Amino acid sequence: MKFKKAICLLSGGLDSAACLYFARSQGYRVIALTFDYGQRHDCELRSAHALAKKIAIKHYDVQFAMPWRGSALTDKAVLFHDAKDVEHISKRIPNTYVPARNSIFLSLAASCAEAEGASAIFIGANAVDYSGYPDCRPAYLKTFEILIKKGTKAGAEGRTIKIFAPLLRLSKKQIVLLALKLGVPIEKTWSCYRGGKKPCGRCDSCLLRAKGFLDAGIKDPLL
Repeated sequence: MKFKKAICLLSGGLDSAACLYFARSQGYRVIALTFDYGQRHDCELRSAHALAKKIAIKHYDVQFAMPWRGSALTDKAVLFHDAKDVEHISKRIPNTYVPARNSIFLSLAASCAEAEGASAIFIGANAVDYSGYPDCRPAYLKTFEILIKKGTKAGAEGRTIKIFAPLLRLSKKQIVLLALKLGVPIEKTWSCYRGGKKPCGRCDSCLLRAKGFLDAGIKDPLL
């Protein structure tokens, strides 16, 4: 039986892991794509490798530098703006935003998809319980799909590469429940921006993850 192929962006976090497992549940033969761009929370890279190894899938690990930095995630001199709880997370675009990161990621994913003959790209973007990143919004993803169609050989030849963001309109609670339903090894995921031996519990990502597990009435196995 010939399976359709999909490129799945796998950061090692809960959302990307749930997205990867969802793509598999839809009958795709998945290829994981992970980026090492000098992020401070490199624990997630180990998580990505562990997740891919667990299900024995093809996994590309792409390394590149962003020497201009411009984000708390890539510059240790920039302090994180922690919130005391989810309700106090700033509505403004936070300093953990990495300039044009998803545009870079999706461009590389499109290249990988063309080379691998994949018809889909899966990304764990979320527009509900998130920190306000502009490149996680529905309009952005739809526009980038058009860009792929207009600017690739695959598009010119009528071979569409679709972008799927199955978690886009889910709350963190719903993502946690979906991950459990799909059998995601949640203990292998990593969400904390700081890295370290254990999650800091203070950054936006930790707070949003904690809210998801709390609302779902489930203990986070990572803790």
